[in-house]
Parts: sequence; structure tokens; C-alpha cells
Amino acid sequence: MEYRYGSHTVYQIEYHFVWVTKYRYKVLSGEVAERVRELVRQTCEAFEIRIVKGVVSKDHVHILVSSPPGLAPSEIMRRIKGRTASRLFEEFP
Repeated sequence: MEYRYGSHTVYQIEYHFVWVTKYRYKVLSGEVAERVRELVRQTCEAFEIRIVKGVVSKDHVHILVSSPPGLAPSEIMRRIKGRTASRLFEEFP
């Protein structure tokens, strides 16, 4: 068990997220899957979200993250999915 520390807090908050592609199309393979993995890592690093485990499958993504107490689960997903989707659509039209 690993605790994280803030200025006045000690916490261990973990969330398990799963999201799927539209209509469960199997588009997350090869170059696209590698880019999704890289974008999720970059986004989590930018917002001090620690990735505990993660898997990119052909039609869905599983991720277990540890986040600071100030971030709501909906906010975490909005940031991860928003950044990832917009950059993927730019690179792979």
C-alpha cells in the first residue's frame, strides 16, 4: 500500500476507468494503440495523475489511476478523453 502526500493531506485514491470506442469498432491497434498509450501517459503526467495499471485493447481502454483528492473522477476522464480524442482525430483522420 503506497500513500501519496500533499501539503496537508495523506491519501490513496484509486479509480478504475474503462471506455470504449464508438460502436465498439476495433480501431485501437498498431500505431493508433501506441499513440493512445502515449497520449494518456502525457495527460496523466501533466495533471499529477499516477497510472497504476493500464491496457489498450482493440475496442476499449482499461486504466487504474491514483489521483489527488482535488480531482473528481468526471474531471479526470474529461481531461484524459478530451485531449486524447482531439489529438488522435488530428493525427489519424
